[in-house]
Amino acid sequence: MELIDTHSHIYYDKYTDINEVLDRARDNNISKIICVGVDIESSYKSITLAEKYDMIYATAGFHPHESKDAKKNYIKELENLLSHEKVVALGEIGLDFFYKHSDKETQINIFEEQLLLAKSLDIPCIIHNRESDKELINSINKTKNNNGVIHCFASNLDLAKQLIKLGFHLSFTGLITFAKELKHVIKNIPIEKIMIETDSPYLTPIPHRGKRNEPYMVKYIAMKIAKIKNIPFEEVATQTTKTAKEFFDI
Repeated sequence: MELIDTHSHIYYDKYTDINEVLDRARDNNISKIICVGVDIESSYKSITLAEKYDMIYATAGFHPHESKDAKKNYIKELENLLSHEKVVALGEIGLDFFYKHSDKETQINIFEEQLLLAKSLDIPCIIHNRESDKELINSINKTKNNNGVIHCFASNLDLAKQLIKLGFHLSFTGLITFAKELKHVIKNIPIEKIMIETDSPYLTPIPHRGKRNEPYMVKYIAMKIAKIKNIPFEEVATQTTKTAKEFFDI
């Protein structure tokens, strides 16, 4: 049995003990970790980790918060990063109208440009969505890019079904261990469309709320999904791992 943490940010300074972090991951049957960039600098950091450790893979992309900082040549820079042998997706990209670190128009433009880039390169996308459901669907339909996963899914069942119908996967974090409204979503979508992630260092799951999140804790997300869907933990582990391997081609 193995598990894959499909979304982490373990390049942060919080992980000065990275070797111990990875040891704990291995001890808890975590076979692979996706380290996700949010701009050019963090994408390089993710790649550096992936080059150093076999179990780590990287992504490159501009998060909606950072989209205002994307320079004119950013698409060319991303294309270069995405050619690296251990980069497995374009992301984290998307829309976030809750924090508004970047204005709406800029977010949408940068998101759609990256969706088109991913489509041209035939590489999957990792997508962030917060209080932007309508615009998210509009951008997806406009670019006709259906090869992605909605990371840290936190919307309703109607959106979940709409995204699944379009071909998307949904990924869940420790949020599901303390946000009861997501139980209805998980219960009513196919296990084959689900991936699991920690979003380390954020969203630490119960029973470790208040502590730094790290990849080994992805097991608690798998456990919670098993409980909600009333299926064996081993089934969740097997299926989410299979899905992640196929999606990221790892």
